[in-house]
Amino acid sequence: MSAAKPFEPVMTAAEVENFVMAVFPQSDIYRWFAKDVRPGEISVGMRISDQDLRPGGTISGPTMFALADVTAYLLILAHIGEVALAVTTSLTINFLNKPEPGDLVAHGRLIKLGKRLAVCEVHIEPESGGPMVAQATATYSIPPRG
Repeated sequence: MSAAKPFEPVMTAAEVENFVMAVFPQSDIYRWFAKDVRPGEISVGMRISDQDLRPGGTISGPTMFALADVTAYLLILAHIGEVALAVTTSLTINFLNKPEPGDLVAHGRLIKLGKRLAVCEVHIEPESGGPMVAQATATYSIPPRG
């Protein structure tokens, strides 16, 4: 049995970020930035502000959900190229630990990359370190090419 080949990216973190900002400029309200793209993986940071906090002094669930979704989208684009119309078909998130106010980082990993569907997993943790605060699994629909 041969070892599985890793998914090879076709875009760098900067290329993915620039492409998304060109086709979806309103996404800058989320204050995300692509940090690093590796075979089958991506890291995405998110700057947290007061508007991302909920009562009780923690980062809101919708903020972490948005980070998981954008991480999955950037991960997939980094591996398939400039396909703006890839869309979320499913995203399930588990909130694991109460995140203190502070920037977050999400680590995305491809599980499956087919012609029509991509499945990935996202782990979100505080940028400053500490336990994972959320875990998500996302499925994206990839439009037919050409």
